[in-house]
Amino acid sequence: MADQALAHAPTRSNAPDPDFDWRRIAWLVQVSRAMDRLEEERLVPERKVLYQFSARGHDLAQVLLGLRLTHRHDATCGYYRSRPLLLSLGVPIEDALGSGMGREGGYSDGRDIGVVFNYPNPHGAPALPMSGGVGAQYTPTAGWAQAIEYYRGVLGDRGYDEAIAVVLGGDASCATGGFWASLTIATTQQLPMLFYVEDNQYGISVPCTYQTPGANISKNLASFTGLTIFAGDGTEPAEAARLVRDAVAHVRARKGPALLHLTVPRLQGHSFQDTQAYKSKETVRDEWARDPLPKLKAFLVGSILDQPEWDRIEAAAQEAVEAARAEAESRGVSDPEHVLDHVFYEGEMQRLGGQWTHGYRAPPSHEEPKPEGQRINMVTAIRRTLDQELEANPRILLFGEDIGPKGGVHAVTLGLQEKYGRERVFDTSLNEEGIVGRAVGMALAGLMPVPEIQFRKYAEPATEQINDCGTMRWRTANRFAAPMVLRIPGGYFKCGDPWHSQTNEVQFVHNPGWLVAVPSNAEDAVGLLRAGLRGNDPVIFFEHRAMLDDSWARRPWPGDDYVLPFGRAKRTREGDDITIVTWGAMVPRCEEAAEGVSADVIDLRTLVPWDKDMVLASVRRTRRCLIVHEDLKTGGFGAEIAAVVADEAFLDLDAPVARVTMPDIPSPHNPVLLNWAVPSADRIRAKVEELVGF
Repeated sequence: MADQALAHAPTRSNAPDPDFDWRRIAWLVQVSRAMDRLEEERLVPERKVLYQFSARGHDLAQVLLGLRLTHRHDATCGYYRSRPLLLSLGVPIEDALGSGMGREGGYSDGRDIGVVFNYPNPHGAPALPMSGGVGAQYTPTAGWAQAIEYYRGVLGDRGYDEAIAVVLGGDASCATGGFWASLTIATTQQLPMLFYVEDNQYGISVPCTYQTPGANISKNLASFTGLTIFAGDGTEPAEAARLVRDAVAHVRARKGPALLHLTVPRLQGHSFQDTQAYKSKETVRDEWARDPLPKLKAFLVGSILDQPEWDRIEAAAQEAVEAARAEAESRGVSDPEHVLDHVFYEGEMQRLGGQWTHGYRAPPSHEEPKPEGQRINMVTAIRRTLDQELEANPRILLFGEDIGPKGGVHAVTLGLQEKYGRERVFDTSLNEEGIVGRAVGMALAGLMPVPEIQFRKYAEPATEQINDCGTMRWRTANRFAAPMVLRIPGGYFKCGDPWHSQTNEVQFVHNPGWLVAVPSNAEDAVGLLRAGLRGNDPVIFFEHRAMLDDSWARRPWPGDDYVLPFGRAKRTREGDDITIVTWGAMVPRCEEAAEGVSADVIDLRTLVPWDKDMVLASVRRTRRCLIVHEDLKTGGFGAEIAAVVADEAFLDLDAPVARVTMPDIPSPHNPVLLNWAVPSADRIRAKVEELVGF
């Protein structure tokens, strides 16, 4: 609030705060400087490092902050200029340098840019996997902060009482949607989250006046309800230390989220290639005058150090960096064949993230349905599965827009908040990046989040978080993973439109690391949903709106422990003359179209992975293949199936591989137009007859 905001401007003092280990601070800052110098003067010119981002000017404040993250359940998430913070958490120097060189081991085994950090940290606060996208670090950190409150309030774990989540970003990142989404999440829920904005006044070459009105984010947020602001100079050792100490203490004391806004100079270009020609000579001179390293030396020498000890610290830092360089350069490049590993969980557990790393073990299950009772619709089946898994597993929580008292716009979660409370089933603000991003942070903290995107089209603002979540296991070489079940209703229902009736499942297939389920009926929905909730990978669970209450999709309850493995298709009709491959709402239409024809109708049930073996075996027997889907034709998933069939069963074919799909248009609204565009049983039957008679 306004009266809180600038009340934390510090008074000056020349006495080093005894709460800080100033010798270690001096050593870490010198290590960071020596690493920057080594990369800029040797490793980049020798092309041993391809991406380099100097932390000069940002280093002192980051080290001060990192050394305050002492709780075993703290976590932080930074960005490409955050290496000093990681050094303060204990990242080995040789890992930091080796990762920059793309060598084996380190952050990613050579898979990701060396400045995109992650650190499971067996001895303290982890550095959550960073993203190459500016601002993408904010909402996962909010998710970790909410997980802290979940462990405390719902699971009753007092070991989380003083834990906090800390996110770092530059001033330019304050213009991103992720920043504002996480700010809304943290303040409305009063989460233990500290926003550290290190303000160097530039986003690459763009001055901060283009990012923030008035070029001062703390002044702009002075009236933001529920946020306390600590602002000052990040280059003055005493001032920066006091602000860091007070801001961290404020959040640890459960007084609400805080913004730590420190001004710092960026003493080098945005990256090594950036000459800073857009800065005047006077600007560059003024920035170097604010270099925190000489200020740190002046602050310490004569108070707790003498000049010889400072010199010894500097020499020891340079020696340590040189030794780390030699060790890093001795590392090889990882075996290229291993680059295929760790897209999904393969039996080797990640070090951090997901409920399995916290001791969860899935209960016994059966892979064949055991039907019981009357047929139920898909809505009831999904709700009942969520209900049972919520009851059995306290780490599961559901959230999204309108899923609480309303029960979701499709009534899938009706009654669940009343039964399990607002802490486990809750509504969110209207921000899809915030919904999925916070789920990532929760999953990293060991929970099993089940976020909902209200309609398929509304997933677009979350695509960055979806991509980052899917690639996490691979790009961290199995150090981190964020398993979740992301529920997305979509497809046409009675009428269409470009906003609520989109399918486009293929977009999720192009996000490596996600399992993709597309059930056509209640039985499959139960088995696939339960598989996701008990699994160790992120899952896209696509709920077709037309099938939620469709009479064909109704099935008996398949059993309380029925789990359907991903990648196992089902032959819903058997025949010898043609193979029809489909999924979702097109399955009953294909069955209708196959009446009177000897046809194999295959319901894929999952697109990642898809049951290639069943499809190829069927095609080799029937010698014809028709693929039917609701999505657009160009670039649809049917094209992938057709390509595989052509590649691997071409000599078995007696007719061309064919597709029946939507035309390449958005979903029309008027039912007459919609029914013309969506593949109908008549259109499918006509293509079947054409292929059989070929």
